[in-house]
Amino acid sequence: METAKEQAAQYTLEPATDIPKSNHYYLNMGPQHPSTHGVLRVLLEMDGEYVIKAQPVLGYGHRMHEKMAEHKNWMAFMPNTGRMDYAAALPFNHGYAALFERLCNIEVPERAEYIRVITSELNRLVSHHLWLGAFLLDLGAFTPILYTFDDREQVLDILEDITGSRLTYCYFRVGGVCKDIDDKFVERTRAYIKRQRERFKVYNELVTGNIIFLKRVEGVGIISPEMARRYGATGPVVRGSGIAYDIRKAEPYSVYDRFDFEIPTGTTGDSLDRYLVRLEEMEQSLRIIEQALEQLPDGPYLGKVPKKLKLPTGDANFAVEAARGELSYYLVSGGGDMPYRLKIRVPSYSNLSLLPELAQGMLIADLVAAMGSLDLVIPEIDR
Repeated sequence: METAKEQAAQYTLEPATDIPKSNHYYLNMGPQHPSTHGVLRVLLEMDGEYVIKAQPVLGYGHRMHEKMAEHKNWMAFMPNTGRMDYAAALPFNHGYAALFERLCNIEVPERAEYIRVITSELNRLVSHHLWLGAFLLDLGAFTPILYTFDDREQVLDILEDITGSRLTYCYFRVGGVCKDIDDKFVERTRAYIKRQRERFKVYNELVTGNIIFLKRVEGVGIISPEMARRYGATGPVVRGSGIAYDIRKAEPYSVYDRFDFEIPTGTTGDSLDRYLVRLEEMEQSLRIIEQALEQLPDGPYLGKVPKKLKLPTGDANFAVEAARGELSYYLVSGGGDMPYRLKIRVPSYSNLSLLPELAQGMLIADLVAAMGSLDLVIPEIDR
């Protein structure tokens, strides 16, 4: 059995050979550092203010979600999905429900699919609000988070009425959703869309054109398309590097193929591009919601699903576009009502994996900006 000293040794970084040892030192960024937004520890080897090496250390909040899935029936695991990416739980609900619908050939009513899209896009907006406010707070700007959280509260009030929750949602079901939306939901959502579009002007005046903000993010943390592909980065991170990859377009699911929307991309792949991409994504989410409300059909919100659903022997995979990128569930079934194996591919893990290469030679102040622009959710990584 390993001793504590032996376990700690595996996270010790070897000093760089081209710099005198007397000039560098080690610094722990986290696991309680405010800019890591969770229990993420990054072990830094420093030369003055410059990062020589960065080693993410994970596992402080590991909760064994995948193992739990193997010891629960398929329905009992649904609440777990909303506790991985707490900032955008509904796409995690969506992917899990759609996985079983694919495996068991369950038909989802058309109205339910529209409700799923509307609520998932509202949740994406909530997630981007949270990221935007916290990212700027990391850079020393306090005022923007007051605006973004004000806007975020408007959406949370709407979602709370139909889901009963404000954060870790468990609203989707295999075959549809657990509750229908009503006229009040539609009216409040349309009012929010109008309000949010007016608020973008405030965001741009307060942040986008701010010279201090631009100096902190422009040219900082450049991720080339080649680097993004090497590490399997997805979501706004890869789109900020100029790659127009979005599951909703590349491999459309639900009713996303019925809506007209664009995939925002960056040009240089720096922290500014990732900011601009997310800001534009918020507008695209509003476009999708607007169209979905216009096309919303009548009908049931939950399909016919057997009370005792026996999973067929075999495997299935389903991918969705979560707020941080590609989320996929891969399930192996041996029959019965419990999965033999459930593997969850989360976007934050792949996006974090490029940090050691990205951080080399960077000022520690710029590392805060670069890490913030990745929009990492640590419970999603430590699932």
